[in-house]
Amino acid sequence: MRKPGQSISTLLFDWDGTIVDSADLGLIAYQCAFAELEAVFSQEVYEAHYSPNWHATYEALGLPKEKWARADDLWRLHYDRQTVRLIDGAAETLSSLRRNGYRLGVVTSGNDDRVSREVQQFGLMDLFEVIVCHEHICRRKPDPEGLEIALARMDSKPAQSAYVGDAPEDIQMGKRAKVLTVGVRSNYPSSVRLSSSAPDLYLASITELAGHFPGVSSPE
Repeated sequence: MRKPGQSISTLLFDWDGTIVDSADLGLIAYQCAFAELEAVFSQEVYEAHYSPNWHATYEALGLPKEKWARADDLWRLHYDRQTVRLIDGAAETLSSLRRNGYRLGVVTSGNDDRVSREVQQFGLMDLFEVIVCHEHICRRKPDPEGLEIALARMDSKPAQSAYVGDAPEDIQMGKRAKVLTVGVRSNYPSSVRLSSSAPDLYLASITELAGHFPGVSSPE
């Protein structure tokens, strides 16, 4: 198993479930959207098949494709009516990593306007060199496109980089991009399947990152 060490200088993060505690908000938004669409929402199916690729979730829930665009709009409407909060200790951990020399970025399935608003809301904008969102890619997770875009923009090599996420698709994407993969447990239903995707590191909390990434070593 690959181990984190002195070679890692770039840390890229998923957003929902990894930095912001949005699992309950997302579930409520799904429930409200399906109710307005007069479509059946199965909690059991949602928990078994939830994916950051929400089209895969729609498909598992049996929502007809012609309703997906309207479901997207309704989900955002109901999500935005709620108040999101950071994962406990996330801001402090990110700030500490940045002070210790790591270059940070975000690669997420979330929409650019929402994620950028939340990054600014929590005062994290100065910490991230890049933020790659749904609108910036053509291929969804677990395709590595989003990570490859971020690495290219930062001029970072895969061997120098790690990706931190809470879903199996995050780990699969990281492996395909040939970066170190770090799985962090979250409240999203897909998190129960996270360890089976075999991340290089599996953590119970984002606050544990500092113990594995204590600082960037100066090149010899």
